[in-house]
Amino acid sequence: MIAIKHLFMCLSAGGHPVTILNNISLEIPDKQMVAIVGPSGSGKSTLLGLIAGLDKPTSGAIVLDGVDITALAESEMARYRRQKIGYIFQSFHLIPTLTARENVAVPLELAGSPQADGRAAELLAAVGLRDRQDHYPVQLSGGEQQRVAVARAFACRPPILLADEPTGNLDSTTGRQVIDLLLALNRDQGSTLILVTHDQTLASHAERIVALRDGRIESDSCAHLFSPSSGAQG
Repeated sequence: MIAIKHLFMCLSAGGHPVTILNNISLEIPDKQMVAIVGPSGSGKSTLLGLIAGLDKPTSGAIVLDGVDITALAESEMARYRRQKIGYIFQSFHLIPTLTARENVAVPLELAGSPQADGRAAELLAAVGLRDRQDHYPVQLSGGEQQRVAVARAFACRPPILLADEPTGNLDSTTGRQVIDLLLALNRDQGSTLILVTHDQTLASHAERIVALRDGRIESDSCAHLFSPSSGAQG
């Protein structure tokens, strides 16, 4: 269970306070697939980063499986993230000096897995990159890099998977492949999946859609209630 309680995120811009998230409260059950949508600047990526523990809120709490991550020290949060959270960045964030297999093996090695290389190879085969394992990121297309990033996020079988615009830098065909891959891996591994997206096709696959606007929750509904005319997309 993910419980977000009265979350505020405020920053300073030009000497003036700017509220990015304004009193967000949300509960997400285990294994649910949730799409977070909304216009640019509505706070979507900020919320996802806070759930991942990449930053701390101004106030409020985020409780993951009974652990208040907002109260953890940085070293404790890093350890918790390695054990519990997979994160897929829009811009891939692969290590350029490592091969595809080595990139996927990194979180496994950090977790002390003795079978890191073999597990990485299995995951790359599962995402259709069996023959590209020894290629470096610069030798891979954008879609292939994103598939490596997806495999890396799933490497340690995290109970929580977060994805920030996972199809945002991809053409429609490649984006469709990544959507299918996320859905299949989520179904097979049973992770809670939270997606930030402007992609209506991707959002339509979610069980639940949470729309943000101006840092607040504008709507929270089942996916079948979502439509382009709802105004939730930006």
